[in-house]
Amino acid sequence: MRALIDIIVKNKHWFLFLALEVISLFFLFSHNGYQKNVYFTTANGVVGSTYDVISSITAYLYLGEENAALERKNEQLRRELYELKQTQESAKSNQAERMPALARKYDVVPAQVVNMTLHKANNLITINKGEADGIRPEMGVICSRGVVGIVYLTSKHYSIVIPLLNTDSKVSCRLRSSEYFGSLIWKRGYADRAFVTNIPCHAPIKKKDIVETNGFSDIFPPGLPIGRIQSIGNSTDGMSYLIKVKLFTNFATLRNVSVITNYTSPERHQLEEQAQSTAAQDSTQSQQ
Repeated sequence: MRALIDIIVKNKHWFLFLALEVISLFFLFSHNGYQKNVYFTTANGVVGSTYDVISSITAYLYLGEENAALERKNEQLRRELYELKQTQESAKSNQAERMPALARKYDVVPAQVVNMTLHKANNLITINKGEADGIRPEMGVICSRGVVGIVYLTSKHYSIVIPLLNTDSKVSCRLRSSEYFGSLIWKRGYADRAFVTNIPCHAPIKKKDIVETNGFSDIFPPGLPIGRIQSIGNSTDGMSYLIKVKLFTNFATLRNVSVITNYTSPERHQLEEQAQSTAAQDSTQSQQ
């Protein structure tokens, strides 16, 4: 403290000079308009420049946070765009795979799956509707996504269905884009895959084409979706394709089905049986 007092006493004339300068400047800018305006203009410029520098420094210091915020926003936008694309693709897929409405002349009986096997060579499905509900063998079974199988045995209140996932199953089908027809069979291995055979090698075919029923039998009407082409290969004889199909029906979660009860045409069935009988008689007579 004494050292500070000694410095002030020793340099008192300088401190007195500075004090007089400050007092003179105060009176100058307080009582003269021109000097007052010059002071405020200069002061505002200096303060503004100072604030601008401070703002730039602050912005630079927070640049990392802003970039992180922008990246989070971009990630959110990318996610929303992806979800929108997925929704559009799903809508297109659902439109392609949607079960067409059956014609009014066909009736269906809703039923529930009460038992099912998936990993055997001859898988079977048991449903809780039978003869009392108008169900008979050789009737088609479908679900909301596509074909399930064919009724095999019936009792009064239950039915056994041979699903597509059965090595004895054989369903007439066609390619939706070209209408070339073949047969759908199943080989052990996957519960969501089957194969289309007998499609000639000259037939136009492409991946993701829809495979559907062709209506050649009395079991399924035409146009019911079965699956989508996954890969294309050749049969063992090289004369036709062996097409792997991803089935639309999810058998692992299958619970609700419908049985097509009156698609079979008695007149057509009777005529075809008569034709076969006549052809057999003609063959016998020609051999004699």
